[in-house]
Amino acid sequence: MKDHAQELRTARRTSRMSKAEAAAQAESDVLAKIAEMPEPDRVLAERIHAIVKADAPALAPKLWYGMPAYALDGKVVCFFQAAQKFKSRYATLGFSDQAHLDEGTMWPAAYALTGLTPEAEARISTLIKQAVR
Repeated sequence: MKDHAQELRTARRTSRMSKAEAAAQAESDVLAKIAEMPEPDRVLAERIHAIVKADAPALAPKLWYGMPAYALDGKVVCFFQAAQKFKSRYATLGFSDQAHLDEGTMWPAAYALTGLTPEAEARISTLIKQAVR
């Protein structure tokens, strides 16, 4: 909750900036948060960030409850949750209800990550593209 409160204060401060300045500040905040993460989480978050930037440039990076997230028109579409944050055995790549991942009447909204293989990166790339279609 402390992270979210800080994000709200930052949002008020960036509302006085131009859109370009606010976007640059938000990306800087995300990259700083990723840099603070311990080793396995940091590597995963850096790759997720690179995949999102390459495959869905319309998504804007932002902090969401202290974790890297990517939003479209201000609404979070996907997010990375570090394993260390909740002392979990795996990190999570999650998608909000804004993501267009619908498949029938049931589909996954979050994926556990313990590492990234080329196959996993390809799957993430496909999911990110589908989420913003």
